Amino acid sequence: MYRIGVIGDRDSVVGFKAVGLDTYPCMNSDEAKKILHELVTEENFAIIYITEGLCKDMIEEIDSYKSLITPAIIPIPGVDGSLGIGIAGVKKNVEKAVGADILFGDK
Repeated sequence: MYRIGVIGDRDSVVGFKAVGLDTYPCMNSDEAKKILHELVTEENFAIIYITEGLCKDMIEEIDSYKSLITPAIIPIPGVDGSLGIGIAGVKKNVEKAVGADILFGDK
């Protein structure tokens, strides 16, 4: 059975534990990189959420796993709010698929 993991600062991930997700609180992106590598290579995860605060320093590592079928690695806002990383990824993928920015136009 596949699992869902959440990597982020303690305040951002604690609520996900209440709904049954595996949570991995960490203090910095170096620690998060190690956790991400372990979850991708050693565990049976279908989805890994990473707070945008950590994700911004891990773009290269996250991109290195994009060719894998699982897990899907998805940035989410932390308790401090959104940095726009998640929506930027959606915009990039739509542009790639459609050939134009149909979501935001010239914004």
